[in-house]
Amino acid sequence: MFISTMEILIDAQNKGYAVPAFNIHNLETAMAVAETAEELKSPVILAATPGTFTFNGRKNIHAIVETIAGTTSVPLTLHLDHHTSFEDIKTSVDLGCRSVMIDASHYSFEENIKIVKEVVSYTHKVGGTVEAELGVLGGIEDDLEVNEDRAKYTDPDAAKEFAERTGIDSLAIAIGTAHGLYKSEPKLDYERLKQIKELVSIPLVLHGASGIPNENIKRTIELGICKVNIATELKISFSNALRQHLINHPSENDPRKYFLSAKEAVKKIVKEKILLCNSNNRA
Repeated sequence: MFISTMEILIDAQNKGYAVPAFNIHNLETAMAVAETAEELKSPVILAATPGTFTFNGRKNIHAIVETIAGTTSVPLTLHLDHHTSFEDIKTSVDLGCRSVMIDASHYSFEENIKIVKEVVSYTHKVGGTVEAELGVLGGIEDDLEVNEDRAKYTDPDAAKEFAERTGIDSLAIAIGTAHGLYKSEPKLDYERLKQIKELVSIPLVLHGASGIPNENIKRTIELGICKVNIATELKISFSNALRQHLINHPSENDPRKYFLSAKEAVKKIVKEKILLCNSNNRA
C-alpha cells in the first residue's frame, strides 16, 4: 500500500526543507530515484503524469513503484502529477494510490473549486492527500502547452479562499516558474510567495523547477515551499547519456548496458536536487 504525502510534507513545512518530487517514466528512472534516496536517506515522491500512465499502463506504473517502495527504508510513494480526469484519479486511488494532483487551473475559479472538491471528497475517504493548482504556469506539460502570455500568477487572497473552500492538502502556486525548458532566466515573484505563505497554512508546491538556478530554489524553500517538482532535467540527462553511450558503442544491443549510463546520469541529478532541497538525512 502506498503512503500519502501528508506526513512528509508537514515535516518539511515544520523543519524548513522541501521534499523533491521526481517525474519517472519507466523502471530505470524509478529505480534511479529510489536508489539515490536510499543512499541519502531522503523522503522522495515518484510522480507520473497522465502521459506516462498512458504509455506504460496505469497498473504497470503502480506495480513498479509499489514494489520499489516495499524494498526501501525511506518514505517513498507514488503521486499522480497534473491529472485532469476524475475517472483516471479514481482508478489510481482504487488501485491504492494515496497522493494525487488534480489540475483544474485552466478553468474558472469557481469551476476549479467544484472539480477539486469532488476529488478531495473521494480521495480523503481512503486517507489520501490532494494537491491542486491555482494560477497557470507557462510551458509544456505532456500534451498541454501554455503560451507565456496566458500564464497567470497566483493571487494570494484567492489562494486563501481556494484552500479553505476545497479542503486540499497542498497547493501548487504560480510565481514565475514554467514547465519544460526556459528560454531566459525566470524571474520569481518572492513577494507574492511571502504573501501566499502568510495567508495559506497548507504546504506549498513549486512546479517547473527544472532549470531554475539553485539559489532561486533555495530562496523559495526559505519562504515556504515544501515540495519541489523536477521533470525535464531528468529526461534530458537520461536521453543525453543514452545517446552518447550508443554513439560511443555503435554495436551495443544490450539494454542492460546502454540503460546503465542513462540511469547513472539520472541518479546524479537526483542527488543534486535532494541536497538542494535539504531533504537528505530526513528519513
